[in-house]
Amino acid sequence: MISFVLGVEDLADTRFALSPLHETLFSLRVLRDPGLSALHLPWRRSVLGELGALDTALLMSLVAQRRTLPDFLTPNPTSFAPAFEEELAAVRRTRPAQVRHDLLLAHDPDPLPTALRDALADDRRVTGLRDAICDVLRQYWEVAVEPMWPRMRLVLEADMTYRARRLALGGARLLFADMHPNLRWQGGELRIDKMISGHRVRASGRGLLLLPSVFAHKPAPPVSPDEPPSLVYPCRGVATLWDTAPPPDNTALVSLLGASRARLLALLEEPLPTVELARRLRVTPSAVSQHLRVLHATGLVARARDGRQVLYRRSPLGDRLTSGA
Repeated sequence: MISFVLGVEDLADTRFALSPLHETLFSLRVLRDPGLSALHLPWRRSVLGELGALDTALLMSLVAQRRTLPDFLTPNPTSFAPAFEEELAAVRRTRPAQVRHDLLLAHDPDPLPTALRDALADDRRVTGLRDAICDVLRQYWEVAVEPMWPRMRLVLEADMTYRARRLALGGARLLFADMHPNLRWQGGELRIDKMISGHRVRASGRGLLLLPSVFAHKPAPPVSPDEPPSLVYPCRGVATLWDTAPPPDNTALVSLLGASRARLLALLEEPLPTVELARRLRVTPSAVSQHLRVLHATGLVARARDGRQVLYRRSPLGDRLTSGA
């Protein structure tokens, strides 16, 4: 068990943050072990085919057999929602001694993977390894996580809103009550059960940083007890993340515009004159003209003269409306 001892000041300094770098690292665990979360199988299938040019041996070596990650790769964000490159820049500044320490600690008691073992002989090699890790992480982020980051961020922010309300209504006890079965708040301590290692960390005025995660399957504190108190935890709503868009619902467009105007807008994928529209809809040209005036006034159709006739066509706004319907 790992526990954080939190005083009154630490609870007052408890805060939330978003970390694209944390999500990138935690996604590697799902990539390596699909059994961790069946919810992410659609994402995993889509990503595997995009990793051909990346150094996957180096990427996978970052995840220990115990599924732990080196602490230097997951520094605490210094702002609410830093950019990925901002966080990666902090990793590039890590001292070689810290890189070596964190890699060995994360993989202990197992031996280091081949991709890491030979690079820890001296500080020059460690520095080269650190920079190579940063380079491959940036490439992996661009392929595997960045395209979905806007959707992920919405899910993460929704979870933080929910947690903030829980904290306001019932304090720390209610905040942690339904975060995960492995978490317990008791006697001023946040206890994290079923951990591989065990230690007790006094926050001592450093507060607690909470990081909701799409890819985390259980609470994940830092590996080293020397790190500031922080906790990555599984956020709510992950099941909605990979949902496909619902099929078009034409009834919604009909409710908005009325049946006649909805049918008319659907026909205007190509430029058509009033007479042809009336023929296709089997109504009078005057009725079509009345509807076209309304659709044109609201910006849903555009018109242009072609000789003696006026042609109408859906505008970009009309295209978006019909495709969303």
